[in-house]
Amino acid sequence: MPQVRAALFTQIHQIVFHGNGGYDWHTVYNMPIWLRKFTFKQLQDHYEKEKAAAENKSKPGSKTLINSEGKVDAPEFLKTSQQYKKTAKYK
Repeated sequence: MPQVRAALFTQIHQIVFHGNGGYDWHTVYNMPIWLRKFTFKQLQDHYEKEKAAAENKSKPGSKTLINSEGKVDAPEFLKTSQQYKKTAKYK
C-alpha cells in the first residue's frame, strides 16, 4: 500500500510541477483517476517530444551559432552573416 500512495503522490507532483501553473494540488488530487492518468500521459508525451527535438538539434553536423558555453561563436557568426552584408538597393 505505501508504494501505491507514493506512486499516486509522485504522479500528482509531476502534473502540478510540469503543468507550468495550470494545475494545483487539490484539483489534481480530486480528479477522476482516468482524467489524472490521461493528463499525466499527455504531459509525459509532450516532454518526451520536446526532449527528442532538443536532441535532434544538437546532432553532430548541425550548425549552431551558440557554443557550448552559451555564448555566440564569433567566427561562425561572421561566416554565416556574410550573405547579409550586400548593399541594399532602393528604387
